[in-house]
Amino acid sequence: MTVLLLAAEHDFSADRMVAALECRGVPVARIDTAWFPQHATIDAHLEAGRWVGELSTGERTIDLQSVRSIWYRSPTAFDFPAALSATERHWAMSESKLGVGGVLASLPALWVNHPARNADASYKPLQLATAARCGLTVADTLVTNTAASVQHFASGGPTVTKAFGAAALIEDGGRKTTFTHLLDADDLADLSGVEVSAHQFQRWVPKTHEARVIVIGDQLFTAAIHAGSAAGYLDWRNDYRALHYERIDPPSAVVAGVLEYCVEFGLLYGAFDFVIRPDGEWVFLECNATGQYGWIEDAINAPITETIADLLAKGAA
Repeated sequence: MTVLLLAAEHDFSADRMVAALECRGVPVARIDTAWFPQHATIDAHLEAGRWVGELSTGERTIDLQSVRSIWYRSPTAFDFPAALSATERHWAMSESKLGVGGVLASLPALWVNHPARNADASYKPLQLATAARCGLTVADTLVTNTAASVQHFASGGPTVTKAFGAAALIEDGGRKTTFTHLLDADDLADLSGVEVSAHQFQRWVPKTHEARVIVIGDQLFTAAIHAGSAAGYLDWRNDYRALHYERIDPPSAVVAGVLEYCVEFGLLYGAFDFVIRPDGEWVFLECNATGQYGWIEDAINAPITETIADLLAKGAA
């Protein structure tokens, strides 16, 4: 029985996972969805309500019936021949996603995590409402595209804005990143453009430090993140070089809350971010169902890869 890793071609954490599974004697196959259709093929037949057949990369053929578990580790988009027109490319992308993705999604395997569960868990407003229902403290939040609402909300105290989705975007041929931004008087004086999209505004939470909680099944690994610069204090992603970490245990209420949250969304893996106020209260920010953990694993010497490997090796059974 094979463990299938769906991961980008250059992914250090996926490299580690392959080694961990091989050390356990578990057959493992690693595929990036970008290899389809130019360097990978699928041949699947529906028999007695189950898809059987093969997924092949030329060098490796995976029997669909042999897949015991699937690690969905942020693979990259399908890559089509350059000769396709924009219309053809759009059509091919949709058909490949629904076809290849549909076959894989139907396999009776253990997913970490199933793409449908990841998709549900990606909605930040849904995350906040779910976290609150699970007993976690959440920051006061506004979703709007009206300037008057932003100004009214900001009058209640320091306010930050942050993206709902991925922080990175491609513009002018380069990669740009948007981090948490603390609104100032100039921002509030000119809110032109806010009307063209939905935006997330949140009450700034004073903090002593932050924490990332990695949940794998019913096991937790938690790192306190201490910022050593003003930029890192606002958003630790701004200045990794100024951070230091320590392994800690979260309060029991937080443990119960994040585990219930994962049950609500059907997640076996989640990377939770919290801020810790001066009074010790943990405030939920977000949960990334495919969040990174590699640098945290090294920084606090936590067996995260090994724990995920154990889960994948066990499989759906």
